[in-house]
Amino acid sequence: MGTAVAVRDPKEILGEAVWDREVKLLVRDNLMDTVMAGRLLGQAVAYLVTAMETMGQGLELGCGELVDTAVHALILDTANYAEFCNKYNHGKFLHHIPEIERKADGTVMRTAAVVEKHGFEVDWPLWERDASTCSPCTQGTSCH
Repeated sequence: MGTAVAVRDPKEILGEAVWDREVKLLVRDNLMDTVMAGRLLGQAVAYLVTAMETMGQGLELGCGELVDTAVHALILDTANYAEFCNKYNHGKFLHHIPEIERKADGTVMRTAAVVEKHGFEVDWPLWERDASTCSPCTQGTSCH
């Protein structure tokens, strides 16, 4: 028998009150129910934590448009996002600097694999949806 690997819980990372708030904001501003909002938020938190933990490694991480919906919901809630950055990015604010044009170079699926390697459960259908259109992050940089 293999050793069970603990999966990191995005809801635990945000805390229940912030999680519930972000889900409500996603539902308020998008055509989705709370189940989809929770799925997206979980992937957004996993992506952002992974981006913070791998900063400076040249991995060129970037999520697709669907997951980015939840990333934007979180970063636009600036007080909660600043606290999130403070806690998970060594007290530094993690800026979001998107490129205008999307690139189609496999970034989204590579990023999902890195997120999984960092201990998060990947909701593959959410990442696969944007696998061909890919990420708006600038090539040669990390937009998070």
